[in-house]
Amino acid sequence: MTESRKPLPADWDDDDIPEWTDEIFDRAEFRIGDKVIRPATGTLTRPGRPKSDDPKQQVTLRLDAAVLDGFRATGPGWQSRINAELRKALGL
Repeated sequence: MTESRKPLPADWDDDDIPEWTDEIFDRAEFRIGDKVIRPATGTLTRPGRPKSDDPKQQVTLRLDAAVLDGFRATGPGWQSRINAELRKALGL
């Protein structure tokens, strides 16, 4: 798959490129042409949030405007509060 990348700015300076550390070289994939000599190990970014045992699913749901306005008026976290109310109504 070919990636589309923006061209570098005209004022690009090679000094802006960070130095590769030994850790980067140890984790990097090595290739000769299309042949992978050694696959990459891990990632150079932080791992992020751990995967949930019970992940949420995105759905489309139609609600009355008054219901939606009422939950939104309660501030941030209103979607989680809707979820909590639905769980309570189902006895979960």
